[in-house]
Amino acid sequence: MKVRNRQPIRWGLIALAAIWMLVIVPLSAMAAPYAEFLIDARSGKVLKSENADTRLHPASLTKMMTLYIVFEAVENGEISLDTEVTISKHAANEPPSKLGLRAGQKIRLRYLVRAAAVKSANDAATALGEAIEGTEARFARRMNRTARAMGMTRTTFKNANGLTEAGHLSTARDMTTLGRHLFYDYPEYYNLFSRITADAGGTVVRHTNRSLLQSYRGADGIKTGYTRAAGFNLVASAHRGNEHVIATVFGGRSTPTRNARIAELLDLGFGQSPSRVALNRPSPPAYMGKLNSGVGKTVRLATAAAVKKSLRPQQRPGAGSSEPILVAAKDDIENALRIAQAGDQAGDQAGDTGNTAEPPEDIVLATADETEPEPQVVTRISTSGGRHWGINVGRYPSQYKARSVLMKTALNEMTTLDGSLRKVVQRSNGFDANFMGLTRETADLACRRLQAKQITCFMIGPG
Repeated sequence: MKVRNRQPIRWGLIALAAIWMLVIVPLSAMAAPYAEFLIDARSGKVLKSENADTRLHPASLTKMMTLYIVFEAVENGEISLDTEVTISKHAANEPPSKLGLRAGQKIRLRYLVRAAAVKSANDAATALGEAIEGTEARFARRMNRTARAMGMTRTTFKNANGLTEAGHLSTARDMTTLGRHLFYDYPEYYNLFSRITADAGGTVVRHTNRSLLQSYRGADGIKTGYTRAAGFNLVASAHRGNEHVIATVFGGRSTPTRNARIAELLDLGFGQSPSRVALNRPSPPAYMGKLNSGVGKTVRLATAAAVKKSLRPQQRPGAGSSEPILVAAKDDIENALRIAQAGDQAGDQAGDTGNTAEPPEDIVLATADETEPEPQVVTRISTSGGRHWGINVGRYPSQYKARSVLMKTALNEMTTLDGSLRKVVQRSNGFDANFMGLTRETADLACRRLQAKQITCFMIGPG
């Protein structure tokens, strides 16, 4: 029987395998390096770390710092959320993902913030940097100053949006640090990072990480990032009860695999974190405002011109002796709380059941002709105009205790709860302490701020 010569076939297979290796090996070599980091956000304790200090491309995680500085600038009066920003040619020409801004277009700062936080729009991020510092290069220098002050020792920013640029590098540890600062330093803005959609000036934008936000219980942000050099990056935060963990992944191979790994890390964090732990808030970094302006500068008075004492304004002509005198003393809040609690206790003794909504009480600290001041009842707000939401801050054994907690909470969180209706509702096993008459957005923000202060809170929907 004649045997065929198989030598040519063998060499053909070897040649095919060689060609295949030439294709595959470079592609695998181009895969972005991987890193991950996990912490208990309350204490800052590290729960998991892999290559956490390796300098890698952060991609759009960069926008967390851009937005942090915008929040800082708004809080310090550098700029307003309603400032009309003129879009430069440079910003308009940024590659996608983008909002589609045109050179010369004017748009309010708040819409740029939403586009950068939710859609991760590169043109919006660049426009924000230019609005704050005039040029993106100057803004990047401010980003680096703020990063150093925050303890991000291995991060260097070169732009406001995270597009790949030589030397624009960070680490999983540093980006986790930044995410934690966003939560604790600016809780009033943090809800932006959990919005599935947002109005960006007539354009509705959708969150780049909506799949994780909608599928993982307790997820509330923070930011995704992707470039070819970086891979699929994500800093994710999640709450469950009193527990709060933050996980970061650099160099994921795809959105699904990155999200799956983040979910595993978050699960690991909740499994390792104790239900209660001492809160160790990060210290806010020093304000790094514009170096060439008066904003943020310390003004020192000459000794001769220094104020010797604080003078109380004279009483208005014709004003009666019963007009309240408000004194900004050290113990004002404690005094107000004692007054409010006394009023609450009197109400309990009078047999008030707490089943009906009650208007909030004005706090009268002192009056010229009263030795025992009484709280005045005023109506501040109606539940019309979309204010059909509320929050619950616990259930308590007595109406007096529920009212006391409401007053303490109101004093502790004046920003969002000012003007809300304090309501005690009797249940079969106690008294619910509720704040009513809020919009959904305000109720959500109030709960996030209270949870950041380790105060139990959940939202109450209409009806």
